[in-house]
Amino acid sequence: MFTGLIREIAKVKRYQNNILTIQSQHPAKLGDSIAINGVCLTVIKVNSDGFDLELADETRAIIDESKLSGEVHIEPAMQMHDRFEGHIVQGHVDCVGEVIQITPRQNATDFIIKVDPQYIAHIIPKGSITIDGISLTVNDVYEDRFRLTIIPHTLKETLMRNYHIGTKLNIETDLFARYIDHILHHRQQSKKPMSWDEVDAMTMSY
Repeated sequence: MFTGLIREIAKVKRYQNNILTIQSQHPAKLGDSIAINGVCLTVIKVNSDGFDLELADETRAIIDESKLSGEVHIEPAMQMHDRFEGHIVQGHVDCVGEVIQITPRQNATDFIIKVDPQYIAHIIPKGSITIDGISLTVNDVYEDRFRLTIIPHTLKETLMRNYHIGTKLNIETDLFARYIDHILHHRQQSKKPMSWDEVDAMTMSY
């Protein structure tokens, strides 16, 4: 599990034969889980200046592989003793979005991001979303897009400062929205009514 707080901006040295080689100051260990631009990957080799990770077919089928070049966000997985900050992030990318509008404001910048409409149900106004591994809060949601308002500190400390119209983004939607939607969908298919006790239990668990 991750928090969506970027720990380092690292560099991709090489991406070849499904192996991603990262140059980083992070002291990775064999078998560690590390999110690269929001994608949870496993360290398979430790190098003198970084580490190697392997991408499975399933992962490569979902993400935009152009995100595996140049500079990348990295976040090591949480440890049991870590302080919980940010949002709950799994490192499982749901879809690829695209920046379609950037509007500078007085003390922030608005980004409009377009996604396949099927994912909009899992993007909640004032809920959490993860963009290239960055934990953010959604402002508004529309039929096939949503709006983020990014403060100057976030722009300065992340690669969002380099985003432009057409930039592709790895998107992980709200964990709780996905779970609830999945449960309700299967309840509807089975036509089994949900009791108020079950509704209360689901609410309390989140």
